[in-house]
Amino acid sequence: MPCAELAMFPLNNLARHGMSGGHPHAVTMWLARWGGVLTDVLTRTEAGMVMPFLPSGGFRAAARALRGCEVAGIVGRRDWVRGLEGALSLTGRRSLDHDEPQFVLDLVALTVPEGPKRIEALARAPVEIIKGWMLEYQMATLNTPADQAARRVEGSLAQFLALGSHVVLMDRDTALAMTGFNAQLPHIVQVGGDNVPPGLRGRGFARRAVALHLGQARAAGVLRATLFSASDMAARACRALGFRQTGDWMRLLLHDKEKVG
Repeated sequence: MPCAELAMFPLNNLARHGMSGGHPHAVTMWLARWGGVLTDVLTRTEAGMVMPFLPSGGFRAAARALRGCEVAGIVGRRDWVRGLEGALSLTGRRSLDHDEPQFVLDLVALTVPEGPKRIEALARAPVEIIKGWMLEYQMATLNTPADQAARRVEGSLAQFLALGSHVVLMDRDTALAMTGFNAQLPHIVQVGGDNVPPGLRGRGFARRAVALHLGQARAAGVLRATLFSASDMAARACRALGFRQTGDWMRLLLHDKEKVG
């Protein structure tokens, strides 16, 4: 928890879905201690996503823990992902191998830019339009094969609606941008699922949506926020809101699951 911004996905999955119990995001965790102090946590979801928290650099030990497990990808701080990737000797084709700067903000310092005045819960927005945005994101940004993209969008949209985790910036009846929290704990949230259609990009709509959503979270008692930036434009928008870069994050996704030998 003292380093929650580096472990939002495993902490969120543990709180929401529990230990391996029939949900794709339910987790198995391996813990390492030194002198009675917890030093490292390795997490794997039932769907095969591995999320390392390995400050001590115990990559070989982590690889041994994963023997016999199927790996679909690794997500985490870049040096931990690269270290574990090397220790696992993964040979499968990558569908995504991308790193992004990570930013953190104490919400007391949040700057809210001017712009369209309201955000609406995703359930009250034009969902079919949002679905089209998400499909474009899956195929253009995540390189999801066309035959899988629509299914993933339906699953993600159903999850967003069930959790109430995402909002849409609106100008009267026109949807301008979507944003949400892809991981939430009582005092910190992780911004994710941002989406602006190509024709509306570069006009500050995502920045405004994120700021208004974080303002709601701050009013509810959340103290900090973290996010990852997919482009230089997005990074500039983060800094304009008050975020500061703390490191680099990485997503490594395999085209097919690979069993660890």
